[in-house]
Amino acid sequence: MYKPKQIVIVVFIFTTISLSLSAKGNKDKNGYIGYLFAYFEGVVGERKEQEQIRFAISYDAVNWKALNNNEPILNSDDISQSGGIRDPHILRGEKGRMFYMVMTDMSTAKNGWGANPGIVMLKSDDLINWESSTIDLSKAYPEKFSNAKWMWAPQTIYDPVVGKYLIYFTIKYYENDKLDFYCAYANNDFTGFENEPVLMFSPKDGGIDADIVYKDDTYHLFFKGNSKDENGKQFKSGIKQATAKTLQGPWTEYFDYLDVYHDSRTNVEGSSVFKLNNSNEYILMYDLYSSGRYEFQRSINLYNFTSKQESFTKDFNPRHGSVISITEKELNRLKKKWGGF
Repeated sequence: MYKPKQIVIVVFIFTTISLSLSAKGNKDKNGYIGYLFAYFEGVVGERKEQEQIRFAISYDAVNWKALNNNEPILNSDDISQSGGIRDPHILRGEKGRMFYMVMTDMSTAKNGWGANPGIVMLKSDDLINWESSTIDLSKAYPEKFSNAKWMWAPQTIYDPVVGKYLIYFTIKYYENDKLDFYCAYANNDFTGFENEPVLMFSPKDGGIDADIVYKDDTYHLFFKGNSKDENGKQFKSGIKQATAKTLQGPWTEYFDYLDVYHDSRTNVEGSSVFKLNNSNEYILMYDLYSSGRYEFQRSINLYNFTSKQESFTKDFNPRHGSVISITEKELNRLKKKWGGF
């Protein structure tokens, strides 16, 4: 009995070390070797402490390690109007020269879910030092948005047609339960909008948490959508998508759900899609907010996804976050600043 156990242990250790070394040395054509996850915490600490930006890193996008011992890397009191942030989205800028983050300016700990002023915008050239600014939507654009209740889950994408960064987000007005997606181009300093936001896409039964990915001459907009009956009562929700040939649309809405939970009582939101390094696979990850879990499915073409969910290995409890690929230099810089593996 002793000898077989010894062999199993040796094989296990060898396999683990081999996989670890392979992951750490597996750079892709862009020099990417790992991943950075921007998120806010969903379990640890009081609500005010949870609504802060955090970072985690990984070599394989499945096994994750929180930086800074899962403590915030920025203080929400310093960067937001409300004292809290949610739904952080991180983007590597064109030619990799800058990094951008946008997030919901909202402290449910202090103010509840009634309303939020707008969004937080950040930029950095090293992923360590961040400059911040805020947009109060109703104050900046009172004629159109004085009665806006929510400005949620902003994200940024580069528009090559006009050479600018487009920020898109969900808007809800006080007098209307419909949730629609609006957008505006960021100004040159990435400190605000250069124009008043306009309607981007209006899903049939509303939607939140838009995430746009470009592949094969098509923009794929993933979002949490709903299905409602003729009386307006919701009977299903989950991750859906719409597609367009340009960011200006028109968007074609697909009514099939992509997540494995849409026919169950398990709720999902905050979907985010990213491409794996050295692979043609994409990861569709989402927040199972009522279950305290974070899971993902895979796709090659962004239309068809695996029919079985997978789980991350992690030492933190993320809520609605996003992922970018990073180089070895960037990963080491993050580890040096905030600690890692």
